[in-house]
Amino acid sequence: MPRLAPPPLLLCLALPLLAGCGTYASGSVTPTPGGAPPAAAAAPRNPAEIHVTENDITDRRYESLGDLSVVVRKVTIFDADPTRERVDEALRRDAARLGADAVVLVRYGTVGIDAFSWGRLDGNGRAVRFLP
Repeated sequence: MPRLAPPPLLLCLALPLLAGCGTYASGSVTPTPGGAPPAAAAAPRNPAEIHVTENDITDRRYESLGDLSVVVRKVTIFDADPTRERVDEALRRDAARLGADAVVLVRYGTVGIDAFSWGRLDGNGRAVRFLP
């Protein structure tokens, strides 16, 4: 019995879904008024060393380097849903580029679907550097 080839329309629909498997994150940095100028930023750090918290840090003095805003997207329906942990990773990555020691006052959005992804989760926080 001869094998039937899959309909071309089915292949055209399946390829975009499978081609870009994975989630991705994008972010931006907004300098805070009165914060440290970008030229004064320290060398990039290891993202794993950066502390992320929804609270403020009150036991150490720090200077603000900028407000971070990230979006974690689920590219295909087969990828894992965006989580707070992935938002934290994206915040750490962006804070590390600024030479930050921590990200404070982190806020998370709600998981939703948009025109460009099967799911997304927003996160915002402030990158800070501890003072000696």
